[in-house]
Amino acid sequence: MTTLKTLTWRRGAVVAAIIAAGVSGLALPADAHATDAHATGRIGGTPAAAATASAGAASVDHETWLRDVRPVIDQARAYLQERTSTARPGEKPAIVLDIDNTSLETYFDWWFPPAVAPTRDLARYADSRGVDVFFVTARPDFIHPATLYNLDRAGYPVAGLYGRSIPDLFDEVSAYKTAQRAAIEKRGYTIVANIGNNTTDLVGGHAERTFKLPDYDGLLD
Repeated sequence: MTTLKTLTWRRGAVVAAIIAAGVSGLALPADAHATDAHATGRIGGTPAAAATASAGAASVDHETWLRDVRPVIDQARAYLQERTSTARPGEKPAIVLDIDNTSLETYFDWWFPPAVAPTRDLARYADSRGVDVFFVTARPDFIHPATLYNLDRAGYPVAGLYGRSIPDLFDEVSAYKTAQRAAIEKRGYTIVANIGNNTTDLVGGHAERTFKLPDYDGLLD
């Protein structure tokens, strides 16, 4: 790693943290009809998480969060196993992942955030099954090198990374993310799963299945 790359990452990490903390404020209200792995509307995988969410969470501890993440990722893994077992000849399957608090633990460690371990394991599993892993983020694309470096450092396979250009920053996040998934499909891919922790990550179609991680009433946007 060159000195220039290190400096680029350090500058970018600071910007990434600022963006991760405030970028959701640019989003307009999401479509209320988004579907996810928790059709009952219960956030997370435990009664404690549901109670916290319904009360309007002010914080959530790391252990509880990971405990609520794992059941959703387990469902996604089971689906990927089944889906890749019946892949059509010549098909190019892909999954799309959000980044902040879906792939990287930004809420808990904004400086060089580590991987969300269950999500990273799922991404590696997908890669081992011939599924390409794409990342579509609300982060601006001018910190693309820093984000890509962080994902690589965290152990993710990366087939592609999509961040918002300056004009995109003024558009609705859900519309931007939908357009990027459509762009991936135009490259000949079939998006078999789309995973995020916000409805703006998931609405708009262009994915066979969606899986929503807990966000505790927007706390982990």
